[in-house]
Amino acid sequence: MVYIFLADGFEIIEAMSPLDMLTRAKIDVKTVGVTGKVVTSSCGVQVVSDMEIAEFDFYDVEAIVLPGGMPGTLNLENSESVQKAIDNAVNINIPVCAICAAPSVLGHKGLLSGKEATCFPGFEDSLEGAEMSDRYVVTDGNFITARGAGVSVDFGLAIVEKLKGEETAEEIRKTIQCTPKNS
Repeated sequence: MVYIFLADGFEIIEAMSPLDMLTRAKIDVKTVGVTGKVVTSSCGVQVVSDMEIAEFDFYDVEAIVLPGGMPGTLNLENSESVQKAIDNAVNINIPVCAICAAPSVLGHKGLLSGKEATCFPGFEDSLEGAEMSDRYVVTDGNFITARGAGVSVDFGLAIVEKLKGEETAEEIRKTIQCTPKNS
């Protein structure tokens, strides 16, 4: 199961595009409301999460996803449960995926040190020790980072590729008429 953590102030497309791509790949995915069952995006759209953070159990996690947005990223970072989920994911070697400002959560923990990564412009200093990339989506080991809302589909497809392989990701890319990966 892939879990997408939603906190008030999250960037809606950075959560929903990966959710869509994972669903198309037939990967089980659930949203986790960090700030309640109903979570309000940065643009004011309310989303009913599949579960609240208190219901989250780490036993079946294949990957975790941290959407960006403000103050969503800060709300994720301030959650002890999200911090614990990140630590558990790293400890058992499963993908941790963060987009926009959310890679800063990983950077503040020192998890991106020595890793190639990217983030929304202006957050680079928060990615302590990371090798900053000019690419829009970067996979380095079990960390997938991306710059922002405009690459949310590519971010979701990078997660699909990590979990189901390049062929599955490319088939979805073709099906939805997305720009080819290396264009």
